[in-house]
Amino acid sequence: MSHAGTALIDPYKIFEKISLSAGKRVADLGCGRTGHFVFPAVKIVGDKGIVYAVDVVKNILESIKSMARSEGYDNIQTVWSDIELPGRTPIPDNSLDACFYVNVLFQLKNKVGAIKEATRMLKKGGYLVVVDWAKKLGMLGPVEGSMLSPDELMRLAAQDNLKFVDKVDVGEYHYSLIFEKV
Repeated sequence: MSHAGTALIDPYKIFEKISLSAGKRVADLGCGRTGHFVFPAVKIVGDKGIVYAVDVVKNILESIKSMARSEGYDNIQTVWSDIELPGRTPIPDNSLDACFYVNVLFQLKNKVGAIKEATRMLKKGGYLVVVDWAKKLGMLGPVEGSMLSPDELMRLAAQDNLKFVDKVDVGEYHYSLIFEKV
C-alpha cells in the first residue's frame, strides 16, 4: 500500500486530541513503510505502552521492524494481517485504546470490514482515528472517484457502534475524524 502524502500530517496534533499518553495500546492499521504514526506514537506511549504496526505487505513490516530495532524500541510489534477481514488480525478483542487508519481506507475494497476490524480491537471508550484524502495534491492522492468522503465515513462508522466525537484540522489535502467506541 502506498501512503504518499503522510508527511503533510502532524500526528502529534491528533494524539493531543485523543489524549494519547504513557501506557496506552494503539494500532496503526495499514502502517506503511515509514511508520509515520508508529514512531511518534511509541515516543508517547513509552515503555509500558504498545504500538502495533499492522500491514498486509510483509516487506513493509520488515522495514518497520528494522527501524524499531535501530532506534531501540522493543514495544513496537509488527503484525501481518489483512485488515479488511474482521477477526483476522491477531490482536485481542477490546484491547486497544486507539486505532489509526491514515491514508488507508480509500484504498480498501471492504471498508465496512476494515471498520468492523478496528472496532473489534478497540476497548469501550477507545478511539478510531481516520485520516484520509480530501483532495489531490499534484500527483499525490487518489483519483477523484476513489476518495472516501467524510459523510460516507460517518455513515460507515455509525453502522458499527462508533460515535463521532471530533475532527482535527490536518490541512487542506486531508480530513481527520475521531470516533469513540460506545
